[in-house]
Amino acid sequence: MVGQAFGEPAGWPRQDLIGWSEQFDAHIAYEGYYCGVFPMPVDGLEPPAMGWWSPMLRGILPLRGLRVTRSLRKSAKRYLTTVDEDFDGVIAACANPDRDGAWIDSRIHLAYRKLAAEGVAHSVEVWDDAGRLVGGLYGVHAHGVFAGESMFHDPELGRDASKVALIRLVTHLLQMGVTLLDVQWLTEHLGTMGAFEIPREEYLTRLHRALRLPHQPWSTGRWQGAELLARFDAAMAADPLSPYRGAPASDILGGGGGR
Repeated sequence: MVGQAFGEPAGWPRQDLIGWSEQFDAHIAYEGYYCGVFPMPVDGLEPPAMGWWSPMLRGILPLRGLRVTRSLRKSAKRYLTTVDEDFDGVIAACANPDRDGAWIDSRIHLAYRKLAAEGVAHSVEVWDDAGRLVGGLYGVHAHGVFAGESMFHDPELGRDASKVALIRLVTHLLQMGVTLLDVQWLTEHLGTMGAFEIPREEYLTRLHRALRLPHQPWSTGRWQGAELLARFDAAMAADPLSPYRGAPASDILGGGGGR
């Protein structure tokens, strides 16, 4: 069930930022996901405070609605994907201060590395044929929900690499029976992949249902692009509610020429 560590949602401010605290650690961060809340630093407060956020409009990406264009499928064939092979490398790349909108500070970095060591934060890595980490993502898993925290791609070496990481993630989530992929805020990038916004109250209802599902273990493995696409197609087609069930592999999410 939804946690109560942050109080009743009915008492939260009618804004994205519901509060802040000086205290912060991995345990508090993980508890937040059970309450529909996630941490992000708040600028300009002294002493430095950790903000706790529950957006009024929450971004989610329906697993069965992931958009994979023909050009993205072509890009995916160039890469190798892995799971939990280099969490430190992924979060370090996501925390690069040279990135636009960089927000991951040392407190976040340390807490999520601890959550990864405890087996509840996970990463997806994307590698090029020279063995370089060129994209990836990380987030937190709890029962039937996965909360995406950040993703990246190398602008020179990793075209579409963050999108390929998302294909790998969705394949795993479908196989595990996860029903809710939380992306926090809707961005243009995520919108092109099928994400949309729902009101806070609806998100908390969906979260409540997702947290009642069993917490399944993660599997790993090194998948070349062709294997990734085959597994993704199989996971989509195996879902009895999927519009792709029974469709030829060439037709599954193949429409459009965009990226």
